[in-house]
Amino acid sequence: MSTAIDPLEIEALARIMDELDYYQLLGVDPQATSADIRKAYHSSSRSYHPDANRTLPSELRDTCGRISKRITEAYCVLRDTRRRKAYDAKRGENDDASTLRIQIAEAKNAHVEARKSEARGATAQGRQFHAKAEADMKRGQFAGAIQNLQMALTFEPANAGFKALIADLKEKQKAGN
Repeated sequence: MSTAIDPLEIEALARIMDELDYYQLLGVDPQATSADIRKAYHSSSRSYHPDANRTLPSELRDTCGRISKRITEAYCVLRDTRRRKAYDAKRGENDDASTLRIQIAEAKNAHVEARKSEARGATAQGRQFHAKAEADMKRGQFAGAIQNLQMALTFEPANAGFKALIADLKEKQKAGN
C-alpha cells in the first residue's frame, strides 16, 4: 500500500510550512492529547517521508525530506510535556513567525531556567532570603540557612523547592551533630 502524496500538496505545504506552527503542521488542536499528537505525527510522517514518495522527481523528494524533518521537529517538541510547555509559552508571546519554531535545546533550556528561577524564589523577598540561605550554606552555617529559608517560605508558602531544601539541610544538620 502506497502512502505517496500528491505532488501539488507537497509543493503547497512547502510554500506555507514556515507560516505554520507545530500544531497546524501536524493538524492537531493545541489541546490535543499525547496520543492524538503521536497519531498525527505517524500519519504525516508516512505521507511526507521521502521513501514513501520515491517515485517522485528528486527535487520533490528533497522537498518531502524538508517537510518530514519539520514534522519530526514538531513531534519532538510537542510529545515532551516540558518542551511543549516552553513552546506554548513562546508561541503565546506574540504572533510573528519567529515564535512558530522552537529548537529542542531552546525548549529544554527554557524549562531548566524556569526550574532554577522557581528554586531561587518567585518573589523578590523569597529570592533575597534564598540568597542569604545560600551564603549561609557555603559557610557551613546550616541553622542560619534553615532560618533564612523559613523566612523565604513566609513570602512563598507553596514553594516546594524551599521546603525540600529545608528538609535536606535539617538532615545534614543531624548528620553533622
